[in-house]
Amino acid sequence: MHPDLLALTFGGFWTDIGRSLREAFYMFWDTLWALVLGFSLSGAVQAFVSREAMQRRLGDHRPSAVARASAYGMVSSSCSYAASAMARSLFVRGADFLASMVFMFASTNLVVELGIVLLVLLGWEFLVAEFIGGAIMIVLLVAFGSLWLRGRALAGARAHLESSSDPAHQHGSEAALQREGWRHRIRTRAGWSDAAGYTMSDLTMLRKELVVGFGIAGFLSVLVPTWVWSDVFVHGHGFWTSLENAVVGPFVALISFVCSIGNVPLAAALWQGGITFGGVVAFIFADLIALPLLLIYRKQYGGAMALRMLAVFWAVMSAAGLVTEYLFKALGWIPTAKTGRIVGDTLHWNYTTVLDMIALLAFAGVYWLYRQRERFGGGAGYAKDPVCGMQVEIAHAPAALILDGRRIYFCSDHCKHRLEADPDRYTSADSGSESDGGKGHGDHAGGQVDLETLDPVCGMAVVPAAAPAQVEHRSRIISFCNPGCADAFRADPDRYLPERATDPICGMTIPPADAAAYRPGGEAGIWFCSPGCAEQWDANRRARLPSD
Repeated sequence: MHPDLLALTFGGFWTDIGRSLREAFYMFWDTLWALVLGFSLSGAVQAFVSREAMQRRLGDHRPSAVARASAYGMVSSSCSYAASAMARSLFVRGADFLASMVFMFASTNLVVELGIVLLVLLGWEFLVAEFIGGAIMIVLLVAFGSLWLRGRALAGARAHLESSSDPAHQHGSEAALQREGWRHRIRTRAGWSDAAGYTMSDLTMLRKELVVGFGIAGFLSVLVPTWVWSDVFVHGHGFWTSLENAVVGPFVALISFVCSIGNVPLAAALWQGGITFGGVVAFIFADLIALPLLLIYRKQYGGAMALRMLAVFWAVMSAAGLVTEYLFKALGWIPTAKTGRIVGDTLHWNYTTVLDMIALLAFAGVYWLYRQRERFGGGAGYAKDPVCGMQVEIAHAPAALILDGRRIYFCSDHCKHRLEADPDRYTSADSGSESDGGKGHGDHAGGQVDLETLDPVCGMAVVPAAAPAQVEHRSRIISFCNPGCADAFRADPDRYLPERATDPICGMTIPPADAAAYRPGGEAGIWFCSPGCAEQWDANRRARLPSD
């Protein structure tokens, strides 16, 4: 056994464990203000920047479409899972595959919160490298992807995706949710409460990645001897050292399971341990090839396309890191001291502590806005993913599921499959959370699923547990907003709840009991597969009113 490893095993092992945890906490404290600022800005952007344009203007991968996909991704900050789901949704809706992948890359790697934490932990050079290297990576992705992510493999991926997708959800997501313009929303408390909802849900969604990222970084900085990194990342061979480090960096990301912003503290530990500048950049970009995501790509697009995606993604991430390193070397921008910000004791009075105190006060305000959404009129049109807690726009949710007559919305297929595997874990009414006051299906704190269903007579949303009246029909319990609606239903149930109904917007046939929206009219009412279709119906009807 290596003598350094033997010394690590005995004696000071538990002391080193404590030092590792302490180092992880110091890193967290040093970046707390940056996390609050980044997530708050991200929430505001998601609440006030429309996604409708994202889904209309990505039909090819010409330079203009690539630029738009990059910009849309930058303002749609997501974790890697949510970004992959959104890219899938864009592809299903008709966007070009490469444009969808560009969106996914930008959504995880060209975002403000990542840049701020890079600035704090690693320095301004890595902040600049994020955006310059990210642009290089996107150009390389389009160039390499045009050669390898096309033809029969692409046709097979689309066929695989369409065969495994929920048709109800695909049709429902086609109709854009009608919302106020951002200029009006930004002047309302409802708009800011929705922004707070995005901030809180993003923090909830990424809490595990953050804890794992800081934890691993703390342990690596203390417990892993320098000779380990010397063995993993070669040194002293010029270009070949830079190339090897840029290739191995993404491999560390693949096996570490840490994605999104959570890999920045680990990047700081790797930088201190001896990896080259380009290797760090490649590692940071490689959150999209973590092993769980590769399994998601396989499920979404099939095994053949998933392998091609891995090869192309790895190649462009490594190449972008290598090119960025040599560009920065020519400009003299590579840091000469490899300290990173494995920060040591930060619990003393300095500018970081002042910023953290201000950030905690600001976070208290964000949380208060989040809790007051119903009072301020926010939350309409949103749902909360019961698995990860992410706030999702209902009309654009990447995945949906009907469970016990309720439609539940998810940020990704990954979360949908987790709920399907263990529904009691995520839908338990006594899960310890309570309603957060938000409006719309699924909008409950801490993962509790919204229990609203539709009164089939008047279309009003009803919570079954508090329904004034209920009727058993075809082995199902139907809830009503008042006894009068229940009596009308008993008199002619087929009128109000036929076996099947047709959504007049998308033409889909659905069971009314599972419909997401209802409008009075016709002989048996009008049922819709999604709120988006219902809103489109309303918009069409309003447009016809002057001529009626």
